[in-house]
Amino acid sequence: MNTQNTPVHVRLWHRDFWLMSIANMLLAMSVYILVPSFPVWLLETESYTQQEVGLAMGAFAVGLYVFGFFCSWLVQRFRRNRVCIYSIAAMIASISILYYVQGLTRYYVEFWVIVLQRVLMGATFGLAQMVLSSTLIIDTSESDKRTEANHSAAWFSRFAMSLGPVVGLLMFYYKNFDAVLLASIFCAACAILLVLTVNFPFRTPSETVSVVSLDRFLLKGSLPLFVNLLLISMAIGLVMSLGLSERFYAFIMVGFLLALMAQRFVFREAELKSEIVSGLILLLAVFIMIYTRPLPVVWYIAPLLLGLSVGIICSRFLLFFIKLSRHCQRGTSQSTFFLGWETGIALGLGMGYAFFLNDDKGLLWTTMALTVAALMMYNHYTHKWFLTHKNR
Repeated sequence: MNTQNTPVHVRLWHRDFWLMSIANMLLAMSVYILVPSFPVWLLETESYTQQEVGLAMGAFAVGLYVFGFFCSWLVQRFRRNRVCIYSIAAMIASISILYYVQGLTRYYVEFWVIVLQRVLMGATFGLAQMVLSSTLIIDTSESDKRTEANHSAAWFSRFAMSLGPVVGLLMFYYKNFDAVLLASIFCAACAILLVLTVNFPFRTPSETVSVVSLDRFLLKGSLPLFVNLLLISMAIGLVMSLGLSERFYAFIMVGFLLALMAQRFVFREAELKSEIVSGLILLLAVFIMIYTRPLPVVWYIAPLLLGLSVGIICSRFLLFFIKLSRHCQRGTSQSTFFLGWETGIALGLGMGYAFFLNDDKGLLWTTMALTVAALMMYNHYTHKWFLTHKNR
């Protein structure tokens, strides 16, 4: 039987690893805090059309790729922790643009400013996240525990998908959008402070590194995995555009915790294919449940199952990317997984607001179609392709 299990080592969880993992979560939270309230602000306060809001949300996906080709050169040419810190600081500056224009001057924000801000935020977040996950977190771990380190640290950024919207919605409902922006800035600033507390030894820059390369950016030959993950994350992004409550996101966190338990006890020695297939079936069940049973109890069960399915799917896809990489490509595999997931979320949010703002049924039909397509692709092609091409 083709099984795979990720062991747990207590020695991995030392001070520096904890600090980098929490910084990873706070950085992701600073982005996800804006997800539920930012489109509402654009629609209700700035009076943008649904197509403009969708374009603004989707522009974030474009920004993720702006600095990717230069990531390896930046890390080699400058201190890697400083690249991360300056990237997060630039992200804070991009958020502060909105706070200044809307919060302090109360001027109407031009649409091009919104699009530019989203691209800049995506670009700086993408660079910071790629350096943090593909380099800094790996540098704090021993060589024989780096797969476990990647797997564990990714869970912290996954928690941000639940915690960020909860904080953002509470700030939006009980304060205002200015408070949401300040909360986002605060999380990013805390991430900088945590990175500053860890000492990373100086490494002599390589003289042969190219200014433009795919290293630490996109893993060559991973297109089937990337597309399969993209289909899934687009479906999740579409659902996140439904205007979900803070209670819904809180129950997603419960589902994440169940996914952690399921990995240790249910799928511990299960066949390798079982996690993603089971997760996609659960995900499809969630969308069918929301579509056909709009009862109060559904809004407790659906997010729990959503968190469970996303947790087991993402964990396995991340390990697949790592197993697909060759020697010294671990960081590149991390960045490719991150880009596949965040691109899909941003595109799903953009599609949801641009095309399905007042059409929940059409949106749910689209999520179901994407999930079925992802399941068919994985079951009939991607899994066999992975077994043939894996390198670890």
